[in-house]
Amino acid sequence: MKIGLGINYAGGFKEVAAEVADLERAGLDIVFVPEAYSFDAVSALGYLAASTERVQLASGIMQLYTRTPTLTAMTAAGLDYVSDGRFILGLGASGPQVIEGFHGVPYDAPIARTREVVQICRQVWRRERLQFDGEHYTIPLPKDRGTGLGKPLKLINEPVRERVPILLAALGPKNVELTAEIAEGWQPIFFLPEKAGDVWGRALAAGRAKRDPALGELDIYAGPVLAIGDDVEPLREFVKPHLALYIGGMGAKGKNFYHSLATSYGYGPQADRIQELYLAGEKEAAAKAVPDELVRDVSLIGSAGFVKERVAAFREAGVTALNVVPIAETPAARVKLIETLRELV
Repeated sequence: MKIGLGINYAGGFKEVAAEVADLERAGLDIVFVPEAYSFDAVSALGYLAASTERVQLASGIMQLYTRTPTLTAMTAAGLDYVSDGRFILGLGASGPQVIEGFHGVPYDAPIARTREVVQICRQVWRRERLQFDGEHYTIPLPKDRGTGLGKPLKLINEPVRERVPILLAALGPKNVELTAEIAEGWQPIFFLPEKAGDVWGRALAAGRAKRDPALGELDIYAGPVLAIGDDVEPLREFVKPHLALYIGGMGAKGKNFYHSLATSYGYGPQADRIQELYLAGEKEAAAKAVPDELVRDVSLIGSAGFVKERVAAFREAGVTALNVVPIAETPAARVKLIETLRELV
């Protein structure tokens, strides 16, 4: 099982580059660079490519709506080049709060757009003269929508790989099914091993039934919070505000993917209460309403024996990589956590 870690997108990536190099030496396999509405992910990924040697570098995630499909493909090819073939293209739809609120772009048809973006990227990497006539993207633009001067072009540079691995962040059944069909990797959120089959099993099976064998097996990247020690259980309280934010605040009533996920896990009444409190502005009360059992089961916080048992549960549920969020106050402590987790994995 691989071990990954996401850098803090709210800080400066110069400050984390030295730490990532130390984490690489400690056994880290993948670094994920988020892209919300802070610095862009590409700048950090390029910087990290120059300061690391072995660790894979993943966008976690680039948003579908903020770049044209061809620019996404060009960027991925460039990052794969500067990292000597270590890049993973993480893509996701994000949500209306960011796409419409920060970028001013309509949030529409995320599933159909995902399929088309992936198709276009792979054509670009194969250096085909790009001609694409989809529901949402048409390349080149037809005469009645442009100047009439556009013509099919192909990527000038020869990519390091003609298929950069694509990782999709997906939550809903249709999106998860699409991911299992067309992507190399899947990044769920708040992955609960014992419930994953009930929630996503049917969608994963449907997608895998249509999957091209050339893609290989689907990698699953879970993202648990990590703390290992004999007295770290109180740190689970730090996870609750994050869960409350998503379950209660990421969307209106009836339009919150994360509330639906918690409900699918069997926490429907608690999810309703969290949402009610959060939308009323009572964020601390919403965090306190997050069930202890939910935090325990989606995290890796406990003794070495407990964490080892939970790692086995994640593995049994099909997880191939743990994209952990370490709770540690210093870079040295984070490195130590990764070293300890490597021993347990």
